[in-house]
Amino acid sequence: MESKVSKRLTEAVAKEVCEHIYAPRLDRDFRNVFGYMTDLNQAHVLMLARCGLISAEAARKIAGGLLRMEEDGPAVVTLDPEREDSYFNYEAHLIGLIGTDAGGRMHIARSRNDLTAAIDRMRARDLLLDAGGALFAVEEHALDGALRFSEAVMPGYTHLQPAQPVTYGFYLAGVAQAIARDSQRLADAWPRTNLSPLGAGALAGTTFAIDRAAVAASLGFDGLIENTLDAVASRDFGLEILADLSQVAIGWSRVAQDYHVMVSHEFQTIEFPDRVTGTSSIMPQKKNPVVLEHLKGKSGHLLGLYVASATALKGTHFTNTIDGNREGMRGVWEAGEEALRCLALFDLIISSARPNAELMKRRVTEDFASATDLADVLVRDAGLSFREAHHVVGGVVRAAMDRGLAADGITTDMVDDAARDQLGRALGLPAELVRRSLDPSASVDARILPGGPAPKAVARSVEAAQARLEARRAELAAKRSRLTEARDGLKRDMRELAAS
Repeated sequence: MESKVSKRLTEAVAKEVCEHIYAPRLDRDFRNVFGYMTDLNQAHVLMLARCGLISAEAARKIAGGLLRMEEDGPAVVTLDPEREDSYFNYEAHLIGLIGTDAGGRMHIARSRNDLTAAIDRMRARDLLLDAGGALFAVEEHALDGALRFSEAVMPGYTHLQPAQPVTYGFYLAGVAQAIARDSQRLADAWPRTNLSPLGAGALAGTTFAIDRAAVAASLGFDGLIENTLDAVASRDFGLEILADLSQVAIGWSRVAQDYHVMVSHEFQTIEFPDRVTGTSSIMPQKKNPVVLEHLKGKSGHLLGLYVASATALKGTHFTNTIDGNREGMRGVWEAGEEALRCLALFDLIISSARPNAELMKRRVTEDFASATDLADVLVRDAGLSFREAHHVVGGVVRAAMDRGLAADGITTDMVDDAARDQLGRALGLPAELVRRSLDPSASVDARILPGGPAPKAVARSVEAAQARLEARRAELAAKRSRLTEARDGLKRDMRELAAS
């Protein structure tokens, strides 16, 4: 038997190669790339016809065959691993419909190399749009929660120790801001992704008088990868997107880690509805945060995919290669699939989490998180340097802990005792001033600086963030619209060509 794709090869593909390379690749990829390949083939044939590189009759037949394949869908194509990949199987089916003379002309002035590079970029730009939209949903729910819970006072933590009073709404506003940066990183990848490699051929272009710009425009690309070697050699856009998705995953994992602590029995400051939790097969009391654990685990998966793709790419030559361009991109698609699933779960977590406001308030009242506010009072009202105030308040906290008192049990006499020990003199602060300095709600309300946790500051921050979110949504919608308009024009032109 001879090769089904080349007379240069005098033997059929080894069954091991079919079994372990081509068949798995076809099963994994053909349905995913069928639509993109159809659009690419249609745009290429339109260009060939308009440039006079194929006859009107051949163009009409190819156009009709491509439209029929598009209508029938990928399921009707019999996949043969001896034909190596998706393109040869696609072409073979077309030739079966319209004959070798017409069908065999579709591949004039191109290669699988630039075709595959273009498919990768089209898939990647759809991933950017889908991931961007998914991030917008999470950000929106985080901002909604920031307003709704702007007065739910809670301990803020550093090193997982109570630090200063904040609110749950303030926490969500910070999460939303980090998510906004993630979506901006993905948006930044768009201009480097939405460029056409078509016309590059195998690597050196073609001697046929083709119109690269026309094909690019038909497919909604913003421009060309000018150098034809770079066009087929480079998948840096894929690695960039994968890095961005890894950053997104790190972000959702850190938030999931926070929630994992807060839903524990020892904390109990956040509650999730039963519909987003699991249970135990043996312990009937269990309510397990399975979604949080899934999100944390999948973040490691995405990081592993980035390392795998970068490793596959780093040792390749600067040209078209299987290890760089196929194996290097495989992680991008897997990461994209996992990221979209996880973002839906992240959105569920952000939108369904409910703070135990009463317990949060009790914790922050008792746990000395307002100690910094007391130190600030000593600076403002007693004229101490901050370091002196820091030492005095540290002594007050130590004394309270030794006596088994919470923060709301601290008195002005305790402050004077600590001041005598540290400074050799009492401070004589009014009892009400000491009490108010240790009130966590007052602490939060006083922090009205831009970006601070005061409810008014959070409201201002959220209002500005919502406006920026809507602007980014409009930009993403405009990108989708441009792609849709280009595709609608392509389909209209193909129908006209088929009917000519």
